[in-house]
Amino acid sequence: MSTYIHRHLEKIVTEGSEAWPAIMVTGMRHSGKTTMLKTLAEKERRGRAYVSLEDLTVREQAVSDPKGFLQKYRPPVIIDEVQHAPALFTCLKIEIDEHQEPGAFWLCGSQLFRLMRNIPESLAGRVLLLNMTPLSRREAVGADCFPFTPDVGALTAQAEAVPPLSASRLFECVWRGGLPGLPADPADRHHFFMSLVGACIERDVRDIAPGTNVLRFLKFMKSAAARTARPVNCRAMAEEAGTNLATARQWLLILETLGIVFLLHPCSGSALRGTVRTPKLYFADTGLACWLLNWPTPEVAANGSMSGALLETHAVTEIIKNCGNAGIHPFLSFFRDRDGREIELLLERDGCLHPFAIRKTTHPDSRITRGFRVIDKSPLRRGTGAVLCMTDRLFSLDPDNLAVPIWLL
Repeated sequence: MSTYIHRHLEKIVTEGSEAWPAIMVTGMRHSGKTTMLKTLAEKERRGRAYVSLEDLTVREQAVSDPKGFLQKYRPPVIIDEVQHAPALFTCLKIEIDEHQEPGAFWLCGSQLFRLMRNIPESLAGRVLLLNMTPLSRREAVGADCFPFTPDVGALTAQAEAVPPLSASRLFECVWRGGLPGLPADPADRHHFFMSLVGACIERDVRDIAPGTNVLRFLKFMKSAAARTARPVNCRAMAEEAGTNLATARQWLLILETLGIVFLLHPCSGSALRGTVRTPKLYFADTGLACWLLNWPTPEVAANGSMSGALLETHAVTEIIKNCGNAGIHPFLSFFRDRDGREIELLLERDGCLHPFAIRKTTHPDSRITRGFRVIDKSPLRRGTGAVLCMTDRLFSLDPDNLAVPIWLL
């Protein structure tokens, strides 16, 4: 049995349960949602029950008689895979409005709440919505949560809390990904991901879109993995999966709903002329992407043609993980214009726009940051920028830009 790794989201769940009648934790399968909630339930010692709608008998009651279901499973209770019974949410709203008991319901689901079908909007405001991502590296090494900021003082202090990684060890992290419970043995690793993808397709995808062709959807997932950190191209993915454009767009939304991918949208603003409108696609877990692409070792991933895209995916997801785990919802975007000029990541915070380049280099220099000038016409003030790369140390490239090791994120 693997050792439980404490999650940074635990603090928000515990504190939120003192003020909110319901907490909803969503995220991709095997990200650790259920394990975390069960662990917290043992600590709180309230006798919290657990019920999963993966059990078809239980699900049938929740679907056909949601009121009776809630009478049978009284709070405090964990209701897992709650997305399988949309009718349950209306009864939950009534129950919450009548009793307002803090921490009464802990809800869990492998579909992102904002993208779930048939969920009454009136439930919003009554439930604390949280998204659980795969493990961040800071969680994996037992470090405190630290939302990334391009501040040299804060980053210098954090460098003492996180063990540095060599380039090869960094790509081991990228290749492994962040799903808790992933076996170290390559054969077991293969079965782990095969089981994960099988459950996603057989249980989740077919629940959302009955009649989906399993083999074509798997080809679509592989096509999406090959395009992580690249602009969305549904037409090309449709051709590779052997389906039509409308279906490819539906399948991309399903992958987003299941938390397997997310889209990063380009920055907007009339002052930034020529900006492309196509979002970029990212896999939420680089380990799953590597498995879908049949890369058997970290060395293959590090030396392959997609190594830069994988490294960018890792950097962007680490920033998102650590901000989300701290209860912060960062406004992230990217810049690309029709002339091919690009800034991989933009962070808007406190009226400033911070530009970040992401490079597979151990020796960055200030020439990389020249591309940041394109945002000088933005209505927002230009903040400190950074080159996120494979350097072994934090240092200043110039007065306005830092070189930040990706292992420090």
